[in-house]
Amino acid sequence: MEKSEGIEKENGTVEEKQSFKDGSICGYDSLQRLLSANLKPQIFQEVSRLLLGLNCGRPLETIVPPESAIALSSKHDFDLQAFSFSADKELLREPRVVRVGLIQNSIALPTTAPFLDQKKAIFKKLRPIIDAAGASGVNILCLQEAWMMPFAFCTREKRWCEFAEPDNGESTQFLQEFACKYNMVIINPILERDVNHGETLWNTAIIIGNHGNIIGKHRKNHIPRVGDFNESTYYMEGNTGHPVFETAYGKIAVNICYGRHHPLNWLAFGLNGAEIVFNPSATVGELSEPMWPIEARNAAIANSYFVGSINRVGTEIFPNPFTSGDGKPEHPDFGHFYGSSHFSAPDASCTPSLSRYKDGLLISDMDLNLCRQLKDKWGFRMTARYELYADILARYLKPDFEPQVIPDPLLHKKSS
Repeated sequence: MEKSEGIEKENGTVEEKQSFKDGSICGYDSLQRLLSANLKPQIFQEVSRLLLGLNCGRPLETIVPPESAIALSSKHDFDLQAFSFSADKELLREPRVVRVGLIQNSIALPTTAPFLDQKKAIFKKLRPIIDAAGASGVNILCLQEAWMMPFAFCTREKRWCEFAEPDNGESTQFLQEFACKYNMVIINPILERDVNHGETLWNTAIIIGNHGNIIGKHRKNHIPRVGDFNESTYYMEGNTGHPVFETAYGKIAVNICYGRHHPLNWLAFGLNGAEIVFNPSATVGELSEPMWPIEARNAAIANSYFVGSINRVGTEIFPNPFTSGDGKPEHPDFGHFYGSSHFSAPDASCTPSLSRYKDGLLISDMDLNLCRQLKDKWGFRMTARYELYADILARYLKPDFEPQVIPDPLLHKKSS
C-alpha cells in the first residue's frame, strides 16, 4: 500500500487517504470481509441482510467444499467460497439442484513474455482451479471473458490478434478434457478466429457439453465505445442473437461483458427461456465498479433467472503506453480488474463476492425451481406490456420518429 494525495475536509484540514496497489479495500479483499471484521456480529448480520438479501426468507447458506478442493485452494493461493440457493418445496416437482462454478484469474506471465509462453502459463494456472471445481462436483463452470490471453483490447495494437483461435482450437480442446473427466458443462469465452468467414474475429463464448462435445456458441452482442476504448478495433457486434443452450443441467445463456449494461439484452435471454445467464467480463474499478453489484442482480430479479457474474483480477502492464480518450496522459495499463465475481438469484438474494485481487473459484448450488416460483409470485411475464414496448421500438427505428412528449400549454406562454 502507499499513501496517496490528501482529501480536503470541510474544515479546511487535509486527511490522508490510503490507496492499495494490491486492489484491496483498506487491506481487505472484499467488502463483505471488511464489514465482517469491523462490525459487531448482530450489526453485520443486519447489514448483510440489506446488502445480500434473503433466500426464501433466510440468509444464504454456506457450503463446505471437499478437503481436496480446499487443499488445492491453499496450495495454489486462490479464493474458494461456496453457497447454496434453495427454493420452496413443491408438491408436484422434485427439486432441480445444480452446482455451478465461476472462475476469476489474473494473467500468469507479464505481457512482454512470448505469446505461446503466456498462453501455456495461463493453462497451467487454471488447471488446479478447474480441478477444484471438478472435485467439488460442479456441474456447470464458466470462465472469464477472453481468459486465455491478456485483456489487450485497450491497447488497439493488432499484434494481440495472434491469441485468436477457432471455436475448436487449443483452449476448447484444453477444457474438453475437463468436461469429460468431471461430467461438467464448461463455458469457454475466447477471442475467436472464424476461419470459414475470412478469418473474421469475434468475442465468443463456446458452450462445451458434459461429454466434451461443442453444443454451440454465442458472440458478444454489444461492443463498448468509451473514449478511445473501442473494441471494434478487434471485432464487431455478434451475429448469433440471444441463444439459450439446453444442457444436461438446465437452460443456460451467456451475456458477454458490456452486454450487461443493456436491459433488453438480458430480457431477450429470458424470453428464450434461460434459467442461468453467465456474464463473463473484464472491467476495471474506475470505470464500472459501482454498477457491478447492481446490473446483474437487477437482471436476475427482472427476468426470474440466476446470474453468474465473472470479472478478471489484477493490473496488466503493457509494453507500449496508450490513451483512453479521457484527457489523461498515456499509460501502460487499463486499470485494476477488481474480480468480485458473484451469483445473483431471482428472489433478489446474492452471494458475497470473491476477492478483489486474488484468483478465485465461487461455487453455488441453485434450485432452478426458484425461477418459476418467482415468475408465479411476481407475474412479471404476465404484467409486462410487450405490445407497447414493441410499438415504441418499431416507431423509434423510423427516421420520422417523434417522442411522445406532451408539453404544458402554459410552459412557453409569455406572462402578461
